[in-house]
Amino acid sequence: MNEQHLLQSPACQHWQKIGIHAHHGICVPVFSLHSETSGGIGEFTDLIPLIDWCRNVGLDIIQTLPLNDTGLETSPYSALSAFALNPIHLGLVKLPYYADYPQLADPFAAIHALLKEQRIPYPKLHQLRDTYLRTYYALAGAEIVHSEAFQIFKKSNTWVQDYALFKAIKIQRNWTSFTSWPEDVRSPTPETLAKLAEEMKDEVAYHVFLQFLCDEQMREIKEYAEKQKVFLMGDIPILINAESADVWLHPELFNQKLTAGAPPDQYSAEGQNWGFPLYNWDKNRETNYAWWKKRLEIATRYYHLFRIDHVVGFYRIWGVPFHALAKEGRFIPENPATWIGQGEQILRMMLESCPMLPIGEDLGVIPPEVRTNLLALGICGTKVMRWERVWNEDRRFIRPQDYIPESLTTVSTHDSETLQLWWQNHPDEAQDFCRFKEWDYETPLSVIKHQDILFDSHQTSSLFHINLLQEYLALFPDLTWPNLEDERINIPGLVLDRNWSYRFRPSIEEIVRDEKLTDLMKTLTAKQAYEHL
Repeated sequence: MNEQHLLQSPACQHWQKIGIHAHHGICVPVFSLHSETSGGIGEFTDLIPLIDWCRNVGLDIIQTLPLNDTGLETSPYSALSAFALNPIHLGLVKLPYYADYPQLADPFAAIHALLKEQRIPYPKLHQLRDTYLRTYYALAGAEIVHSEAFQIFKKSNTWVQDYALFKAIKIQRNWTSFTSWPEDVRSPTPETLAKLAEEMKDEVAYHVFLQFLCDEQMREIKEYAEKQKVFLMGDIPILINAESADVWLHPELFNQKLTAGAPPDQYSAEGQNWGFPLYNWDKNRETNYAWWKKRLEIATRYYHLFRIDHVVGFYRIWGVPFHALAKEGRFIPENPATWIGQGEQILRMMLESCPMLPIGEDLGVIPPEVRTNLLALGICGTKVMRWERVWNEDRRFIRPQDYIPESLTTVSTHDSETLQLWWQNHPDEAQDFCRFKEWDYETPLSVIKHQDILFDSHQTSSLFHINLLQEYLALFPDLTWPNLEDERINIPGLVLDRNWSYRFRPSIEEIVRDEKLTDLMKTLTAKQAYEHL
């Protein structure tokens, strides 16, 4: 590895903070966690025992999926706000003065009982948690909102008032699209915003209150992680929901004539339409990327690193006209000669405006010059082992020791099948992998082979090695669901209730107490040569 390259790249200061050496970690959807004190879904505070466990087994990174408020949407990649955290993850029993109000015990028990359901029952969860939090606000709100910490938060986060107003109106109007609101509310002037805020001041105050609590918990968790020498890695989606406070308040920053997607490829013959608006990069440049800088500034309060979702989209993105098929879209900008200049300018802005180290999600069909540019900037890409092949030649697998150091190795993603499910559903690819590893394919993917692949993923030449937590739990049948399909987080392109509702089978307490799992994790990350590499 040319360490000097990273120290001379635009990302040099970020690398100095993280350290130019091998980092090992796990990826966890926070919603999938549950503990003895969780309120029906994984909570921010559930990360605390996980941080301790990671420190114990030799991991130094916990990667999460996005944690922004998504309203009633279940996908963490469909944010209602680029800045607000999702109060569905507030640690209920960790709230200030919780113990002073015994009347909260029964409502909490009803919420906690939802953990008995294998998948997250979002409608019931939203209803019960909202009732609980509004009761809590009535009991403890006055004391908290008059605190100095709350006043500082409200004053230093000017975005929070408008976000809270947007959410209050959304709830009042039963979550209808803001495009159906009266004209003066659909495109409000500053005077209209002030008038609405006064009319709805109690409801607005409630949502500001929730954001303060979310911020307090996440900042405390980051501080705790630092004490344990564990880095938190966030996820910043490139796109945002068309029904977000940001599009409502700053429509000029977005190109709402097109929706983002992906062109036809080997996985989707018709292409994909994600339904999110594109950016008006000319307007963003005119403001010196103020909105993006604020987004990164707030994320820095909670994370040390961040995954740049669909990083190629900053260079060029597939835009689909309204009422058109996905395959009828086109790349924006249309002139390929402008792609590298645009992407590099945006990514340099990110590097210069926040201390977090970015890691690019550069999966799929990526122009070679984009990866060359990422490397020049000192930004890592992503290597999913099953997809690291010489596709334009004989499709042979690339040896893990040949991965470039400026990368993150993983065996799967939240959008893909787990390792075991891939082995079951794609026998041809599994056979290719066996030939590459000089294994006997007739032998099923046993614990030994599964363990070997996980070990390989931690011994590649990459600087980062991060896998979904369930990939390790899968080595112990009692720690995962009997049906392999139940270990999958999301199936892209399909609107399914099961998407984003995955729970880990064991509780956090069961995970951290499992001696066999702990011993295995320590072995997988051991710094030693491995016979299969």
